[in-house]
Formats: sequence, C-alpha cells, structure tokens
Amino acid sequence: MAEFRMREHTDPQALRALAHPLRMKLLQELALRGPATATELAERLGDTAPNCSWHLRQLAKYGYVEDAPGGQGRQRPWRFVPAGNRWGTPGEAPEITAAGDAVSEVMLQYELAELQSWQERRSKHDANWRAAAFLNQSITWLTPEELDEIGAQIQDLLLRHLDRLADPELRPENARPVRMLAWGIPAEH
Repeated sequence: MAEFRMREHTDPQALRALAHPLRMKLLQELALRGPATATELAERLGDTAPNCSWHLRQLAKYGYVEDAPGGQGRQRPWRFVPAGNRWGTPGEAPEITAAGDAVSEVMLQYELAELQSWQERRSKHDANWRAAAFLNQSITWLTPEELDEIGAQIQDLLLRHLDRLADPELRPENARPVRMLAWGIPAEH
C-alpha cells in the first residue's frame, strides 16, 4: 500500500465542507471514475455545471479535490485527493464537534441509502459478488483500550487498498468498487 495521508481536522470550516450530500456524490464520482470536469459530473449526477463547479471549488479550498492535468477554464478537470479524515478527539473545540456531527449525519444517510440500494439490486449481481458481500452486526463488552485496538485494526483493513483509488493500474482485473463502513460505539445498558 502507498503512503496514506490522514487529515486531522482542527478547522470546523474544512470539516463542514464535507457536510453536503452533493459534495459526497462529487467525491465518490471522482474517486471511483477518475478525473472529470464540472460539466461531466453534472451530467452524471443530474445537476447543473455551475452548481457542481461551485461545490468543487469548495472541496478544493480544503484539499479534498484538486486540478487534474489537462484542460483549462470551464474544461478544467478535477481529481479526488485520497486521504482519510479524522476528528472527534477528546477535548476538541465545540465547533469541531458540531461540524463532525454534521459530516457524520450526511455520511451515514448516504451510506445507508447505498446499503438499501444494494439490498434492492443484489439479486441482479454475479453469484460470486453476492456471496462475498456481507453485513455484520455484533455487540460485546470491551474496555476503551480494546475498542481503540479494534478500531485501529479495522482502519488498517479498510485502508489497505486505498492506493487503488488514485492508481487504476493497481486494480486487479476482477476488482470493482466496494463500499465499506464500520463503527464501534458504546451501547447504553
């Protein structure tokens, strides 16, 4: 795996830039399908080029996307900047907490919609993909240190092939995009 960059969020504005459904879709399109212009993205997402362009500039302002080689002006392509995003440290400013909550809400709604979409269309997919897809749920008793260790292990697994987003040459022949989401949160008891 290539060197992985993690964004440690301390600026609520940079974090809040992610808290928009269209921006989540733009990031996904660029991550999965590669560089594209605002016009191309608008066509794919059923939006307008000026609106997509404005949201792309907001994402670029905080380093989530950047100019891709080739093109200029309205034909300027954008590309995804692969990196993780981390926030939620103890003692963080309330503004970061609020921005993180907003991002988490948008991200969770987006991912749940994607899971529901998979559930509706899974019978149309190859048997190997249906068998490989999974949904796990568990509850157990852990210490904060154990939960932290499990979280680090899951993060390592989720990020193991992140370099394939930026470099299509690294993708095996039968590979396709796979959504992965995990959380470990204390349950009320």
